[in-house]
Amino acid sequence: MNGKMIIFSAPSGAGKTTIVKHLLTVFPQFEFSISATSRAVRGGEVDGKDYFFLTAEEFRRRIANNEFVEWQEVYAGSYYGTLKSELERIWAKGNVVVFDVDVQGGVNLKKLFPDCSLSLFVMPPSVEELRLRLEGRGTDSPEAIAKRVAKAEEEIAFHQQFDYVIVNDDLDAAKSRAEEIIHAFLNSKS
Repeated sequence: MNGKMIIFSAPSGAGKTTIVKHLLTVFPQFEFSISATSRAVRGGEVDGKDYFFLTAEEFRRRIANNEFVEWQEVYAGSYYGTLKSELERIWAKGNVVVFDVDVQGGVNLKKLFPDCSLSLFVMPPSVEELRLRLEGRGTDSPEAIAKRVAKAEEEIAFHQQFDYVIVNDDLDAAKSRAEEIIHAFLNSKS
């Protein structure tokens, strides 16, 4: 039996991870779904906590074994996906699955679980502000930032496929809006 799920998607740097981390402290029944990826570990990330880091070969093997609910090749050679075992693990405890996924993954999850999911798109105030946020992280090269900004412009076009759009021009306001939307969803009968 499926439980409920909350899907957060946004272009890289829009603030979705910050909002999700906040919500995990507000809602004790929430449990973060750890995504799998074939990309390299970034500063401070931990395997099995931030992501399940797989080689591209291992990722493709798991695709062939039908171990993913959804997956995408987000950038050439960089796969991201949700393992079926993560949903099973979280729902078995009676918790709500929380996703922090790329935009295409968010669209796919909503299509797969239309009746038990709430999808939220975190919109940056502008593409220029997004670029400044990515530069301020200090985790990516200028080339990687340029690639992420170009990808963000494509991803923003998908915002209408989500249940709600939260513009993150004020982080506290964005957190509050997300809480309001989620409270209404959790209290609905579906």
